[in-house]
Amino acid sequence: MTIALEREIAQSLRRAEQSAMIEALGLEKSFGKVKAVDGVNLRIEPGQIYALLGPNGAGKTTTINMLTTLVTPDSGSAWVAGFEIVREAAQVRRHIGVTFQETVMDKNLSGRVLLDIHGRLYKVPKAEIKARTAELVALVELEEAIDRPVKTYSGGMKRRLELARGLLTRPAVLFLDEPTLGLDPHNRERIWEYLAYLKQEKGLTLLLTTHYMDEAEKLADRVGIINEGKIVIEGSPAELVGALGADVVSITGIGDNAPLIAALQSLEWVAFVNGPEAQTAEAEQVIQVGLKIEAGRSLKPLVELAEQHGFKVADISIKRPGLSEVFFKHTGRRLRD
Repeated sequence: MTIALEREIAQSLRRAEQSAMIEALGLEKSFGKVKAVDGVNLRIEPGQIYALLGPNGAGKTTTINMLTTLVTPDSGSAWVAGFEIVREAAQVRRHIGVTFQETVMDKNLSGRVLLDIHGRLYKVPKAEIKARTAELVALVELEEAIDRPVKTYSGGMKRRLELARGLLTRPAVLFLDEPTLGLDPHNRERIWEYLAYLKQEKGLTLLLTTHYMDEAEKLADRVGIINEGKIVIEGSPAELVGALGADVVSITGIGDNAPLIAALQSLEWVAFVNGPEAQTAEAEQVIQVGLKIEAGRSLKPLVELAEQHGFKVADISIKRPGLSEVFFKHTGRRLRD
C-alpha cells in the first residue's frame, strides 16, 4: 500500500468518525503582537444554525476566515464538512458557501451573469448552473431584477443575490458574516425566512456572525460569545438567558461605582452585576443588576443601597433578560462598543 493511499484511507476514516459539520480545536491566530484568536474550540452539528457573537475586534471574522481557508491558523486544527482546513483546503472550498460582510460584486454586470461566472469558476456544468440559478432566483425573489445591472439593486436585493451566489454550488456549510448588516426591518425578516427555510427544508448547516441580538435569538440553535479571541460562553439562547435569573435592573446615575458594585455583589439575591470598570464620579453611567428574585421586591433596597454608597440615581428600569444581557455580562460591553 502506498503512502498516498494510506493517507487517503486515514482521512476517509476521520471523516466517517466525525459527526460534526464544523469542528475546531485550539485555533489560534496572531497578527504581529495582536492575538486575534486565542484557542477557539467549536463543534457545530449537521443542520444547526450557530451564531457567533462578539464585540468589534473580538476575533469573529478571523475565526470565519480560518474556517473558510482564507487565513492559515498559527496553531490548532479544524475540519469543515469532514475536511481539514489546511491539508485539504481545496476540498473545504468545494463544500462551503460564503457571504462576506461587504458585498463584492461588479456593479455593471447583471445578477444572472454574476451567478453564471460563479458557477463556472466552481466548474458547475452549464445546464446545472441554469437550473440552479432559476431555483435560487425564485427562492430569494429576484425574478424581476435578475437581468438588470447590480448597480440598480437596493441593499436588500444585493444581500439576497449574495445569498443566492453562496448557495449556487450546493454547499454543505454556509458561512454568513453579518448577513443583514444595514438592511431595513422588512429585508432582515426576508433573509431570516430564507435561512430558516435552508435549515428546515435543505438540512443546511450555517455559521453566522451578527450584531443583532434578535437575529441570534430568532435563528440560532446555539450561540457562542467570543471576547478577546476566546469563546467565553456557549449554549442555546434559552439556556444562556435562563442562567441570568428572573429580571435585570438597570440603574443609571452619577458617582463612584466601585463601593456600590461591591455591596451589590455581596447580596444573596443578586445573580450578577455589570458596570463600567473605570468611570469618573461626574460621568453618567449604567450599572446592570441581574436578580434571582422578581424585580418589584428589589427596587427600594437597590435605590437605598445606591444612596448609602454615594451613587446618585437618575433613572431605574426593569426588563426581562435577553441575549443582550448575556452578552454584557460576559464581555462587559454592549455589542456595538
